[in-house]
Amino acid sequence: MKILDIRPSLRSIPLKKPYAIAGGDFDHVNLAFLEIELEHGIIGYGSGSPAPEVVGESAEMTFENLCSGDVMMLKGCDIREYEALIRKLRERFPDRPGTMAAVDIALHDAFARWRGVPVAALFGACSGPLPTSVTIGVMDVQETLAEAEAYLSTGFRHLKVKLGRDPEEDIERMIRLHERFGHRATLRVDMNQGYDIRSFRTFLRRTVSVPMEVIEQPLPVGTEEDIIKLPSDVRQLLAADESLKDLEAARCLSTADPVFGIFNIKLMKCGGIQAAREIAGVAKASGIRLFWGCNDESVVSISAALHAAYSCSHTVFLDLDGSFDLAEDLFRGGFEMRDGLMYLSGTQGLGVNKY
Repeated sequence: MKILDIRPSLRSIPLKKPYAIAGGDFDHVNLAFLEIELEHGIIGYGSGSPAPEVVGESAEMTFENLCSGDVMMLKGCDIREYEALIRKLRERFPDRPGTMAAVDIALHDAFARWRGVPVAALFGACSGPLPTSVTIGVMDVQETLAEAEAYLSTGFRHLKVKLGRDPEEDIERMIRLHERFGHRATLRVDMNQGYDIRSFRTFLRRTVSVPMEVIEQPLPVGTEEDIIKLPSDVRQLLAADESLKDLEAARCLSTADPVFGIFNIKLMKCGGIQAAREIAGVAKASGIRLFWGCNDESVVSISAALHAAYSCSHTVFLDLDGSFDLAEDLFRGGFEMRDGLMYLSGTQGLGVNKY
C-alpha cells in the first residue's frame, strides 16, 4: 500500500480564554497539521504543537520541516514500513519533536486505518478508561475557586493547578481548594520549574494537610541533585516533565532509586508514539508510573496520546485536556468523555475525522 501524497498545513487557533502559567501568558496556539494519503483514498492525520520554550521548536518550524524534502520523500513508500520510516526520519530530525510527532502520528493513523483497527490495537490496549485532569491556570484565589467549581459542575473530578509565580499565593490556593472541594476533587499541581528547593520544601511543609496526587516538575531542569535529596515518599509524587524530553533523559532518570516516581510523557516533547513507547519501556523497568500530558493541541494529537497511554499497563494518570482549550478545531472524534473518564472511540486509526 503506497503513500500517494503528503499535505502539511499551519493554523493559528484562538483559545477559549487566555491563561497563565509560570512561564508566560497565552491566548492562542499555532498548530501544524499533516495529511498522509494512501491508495484507495485512505488518509492518516497528524498534528504538531511543540512548546518552543521547552524543546526549542515552534509550530512554524514544524510546518517548514513538514514541507521539506526529508518528509516529502515518504511519497511512494509502503505504509507497511511505517515503523522503519519513522526511525529513518528521527535520524533526520533528532531535535525536532514537533515535526516527528506530526509525521509519527499520521503514519500510525494511516497504517491502522489500512489495517482496519484502532491505533491502540497495534500494540494491544491494556489500560483505561481513566480520568483526565483539567487545568486551572495561574490566577488569584477567588478565580481559582470559581474555575474549580465550574469544572466540577461539568463532571470532572481531577483538577491540575498551575503554580510557580508566587509561593505564598500558591499555598493559599491549595489550602482553600482543599477546604472547599476536598470531598469532591482530586488535586494535582504543576509548578513548571517555578520553585527552588527552599521554597519547595516550604510549600510541602505548609500544605502537608492537602492531599496531592501528583506534583509536576517543581524545580528547574538541571537541579535533579536537589530532588534526589528529598524523602522517597515525596519523590514518588513528583512527575518529571521538562526534565524528560527524550529516551536519553529517561534512562538518566531511571536509576536504581529513581529521581522521580512518575514520568510525564508528552508526544510533543519526545516526538510521537514510537518514541513515547520507548520511554514507557524504560519507565516500566524501573517501576516508574506514567502520566500522559499535552500542550494546547488538536484532538488529532490528543487522541494519539490516549492510544499510546492505553497501550501501556503502567499508565496511571492522564492530563489530556489540551483540545478542550481550543475555540475551534479542524477535527472531531477520537475519544469520548463520560463522567470525567476518557474512552477511545473504538474506530479505525485514531478515530478522528475532519469537519
